[in-house]
Formats: sequence, structure tokens, C-alpha cells
Amino acid sequence: MRRWLINVAKNETILIVAAILALISCFIVPPDADYKSYIHASTISQLICLMIVVCGFQRIGVFRIIGSRLLEKVSTMRGLVITLVALTFFSAMFITNDVALVTFVPFAVAVLIMAGQEDKTILVVTLMTIGANVGSMLTPIGNAHNLYLKALTGMPTMEFLGIMAPYSGTAAVLLVIVISVVFGGKPVGDLGDLETGVLAPERNKHQPDEIRITGYGAGYGGWRTIVYSLLFIVCLLAVSDVIPLWVMCVIVVVVFLFTDRRVFKYVDWGLPLTFCMFFIFIGNMKRVPEFYELARSLVGGHPLEVAVGSSQVISNVPTTILLSGFCDQWRDLIIGTNLGGMGTLIASMASLISYKNVVRQYPHKKGRYLAVYSVVNVLFLAVLLTLSWIIEPSL
Repeated sequence: MRRWLINVAKNETILIVAAILALISCFIVPPDADYKSYIHASTISQLICLMIVVCGFQRIGVFRIIGSRLLEKVSTMRGLVITLVALTFFSAMFITNDVALVTFVPFAVAVLIMAGQEDKTILVVTLMTIGANVGSMLTPIGNAHNLYLKALTGMPTMEFLGIMAPYSGTAAVLLVIVISVVFGGKPVGDLGDLETGVLAPERNKHQPDEIRITGYGAGYGGWRTIVYSLLFIVCLLAVSDVIPLWVMCVIVVVVFLFTDRRVFKYVDWGLPLTFCMFFIFIGNMKRVPEFYELARSLVGGHPLEVAVGSSQVISNVPTTILLSGFCDQWRDLIIGTNLGGMGTLIASMASLISYKNVVRQYPHKKGRYLAVYSVVNVLFLAVLLTLSWIIEPSL
């Protein structure tokens, strides 16, 4: 029991903090009829349905199989790293930065070992993490706080893309430049059969979900890939306000009850719960005039910089929810919370996924990873923050 509590405290730290804040705020503003207006139901429903569909894709191994097929064409170290970073950059736009890193960082570590390039692991994983964060910030569905801001503001998808495109594009160019300078055209070793070596262990050993669900030789996940792709389109239509949210919820839940009901067990329910706790806290504190005026004065005329700075300490998802209650400069808040995902290791909680994977494989390299990660992230943050000061009209 004690070990379980310790694991929960480690894995759900933000949820616990949010729950404590929500509970304290309930003593300040006792529960009443206004509480029902706190929860942003559209954000929660969109988030949960997208998480279910993406988890379904994960469990049939579609993303890693695509990665292995792409790497079959690679012959140089530069090409290998560009491909690995591109996998997280582009996939994060659609499946979130968290899922991109959960999927491709362990995959990359295994590939680098097979290629005899273990000494490059720390830098490669750092660049993949940056790739996931700057790729995810482009789209409303790339990460949870973008989905929330899109639903909160009702901003058209194309407008959102237009705001973040200069930053994602600049970061992508910078990634290619760094990779081209650091990694040369040295040939990589024979990677062998990646799909077998990384994805499909021997039948008498532990089998990943994609093998247990679809069996060996199912290619790209069989018929489930088509079904889940259609469900993903349904989610996109709901996010874009083309179909009602309740239609999306019914379709997604019913389909997974028949195709893979175990998916509900593996969804990270802590994330929507964290949102709900912060919604309660913000809803209550906005009703305290003194706190509301203080918060608005602190955000002041520089919400972008405040969002970046706050994200370095409490990460960008809590920052988004907190500042959205006291700020209506949505463009600056969108940019600030997305750029704020770079910098410290906790600026984006997705970055901890990469750290844990590297440390699990190389426990003696904790310090080196933190140093490399921090230096490279600060470089990217400085470039993109400078870009915002140049191109944003309100700054």
C-alpha cells in the first residue's frame, strides 16, 4: 500500500496539487449552484475521446510500424536522426506530444543500440523531445492545453494554425540545421529487421499489445487501423464544431466497446481529472474579488512572457488553465504557453517521458542528460521568444 501511494504521488503530482488547491478553494467559496458552470465540458469530452482513439492506435502498434518502415530507407547517421526527430515532430501534431514520445523514444533507443550509436542517445532524444513539443504546438489537438484554448475561445482552426505556424516552422528549420551540423553523413550499421527486432519479440517472450491484439503479420494493424482512422476523423469534426460533441462521444465509446474494450483501462484518466480540479480552483478564485484583481495585475500587459516564465516552474498545462481565468489576450497566451513548453525539464510534462526512458536505460547519465537537455532547450526557447518579439504586433 505504501509503495502504491508513493507511485501515485510520483506519477500524479500535478493532479494531487490541483486537487488540494480545489479543496482549499471550496472552503473559501462553499459549493453552490454556480459550480456546475466551472467544468468546461467540451474540452473534457474532446480530450477523453481523442485520448481513447490514440490509445487504440498505440495498442495496435501503427505508429512504431510506420517508424520502422521509414527507417528501412535510411543509410546515414544524419538521415537516421532526421527521421527519428521527424517522427515525433509530425506525429505530435495529431497524437499529442506525450503519445509521440511514449511511442518513439523507446523505439529510438532500441534503434540506436542496433546501429551501434549509443553514445548519441542523449542528444538524439533531446532533439526528438524538442521536435515533439514544437510539432504539437502547431495544432489544436497537438496537446491538451491547445485543445482547451481552442474550445474556450472558439477560435477557428485555420486561425490557430496561422498563429503558431511561424514558430513551428522556424523550430523545424533550426532542428534540421543542428542535426546537419552535428551528425555527418557517416554510414549507419545494419539495422536488420526492425519490425521483428524492436516490435515483435519471440512468441515465448513478453508480447507488446500490438502483437497480442492483432497477432503476428498483421501489417499496419489490420482492419482496426481503418476503423480507428475513421474515429479520429469523427473527433476532428467535433473539435471543428462540424458535428455535436455527444455524437462523437457515443460513436467512440460504442465502437471501442466492440473492438478493444481494454483500451479504457490504459487511458490516462489523470489528465482530464487534473483539468477538472483546476477548473474548480479557478472558478472559485475568480469569485474572490481581491484574488481576481491581484491575478489580473500580475499577468498585466505581458501575458506571453508571464506564461513562458510560469511554465518553467509549474509546466505549461497548469499555466494555461490558471492564466486563462485572468487573461483575455488569447493570442499571446497561446504563444506563451506553447513556447513555455521548452526550457526546464518540467516546462512540458511530456518531456519527463523522454527523461525517464533514458535514465531507465542509462541510470548513470542523469546529470549529462539534464545538462544537454537544458542547454539545447534554452537555445530553442531564446530563438523562438526573440521571434515572438519581432513578429507579434501586440508586443
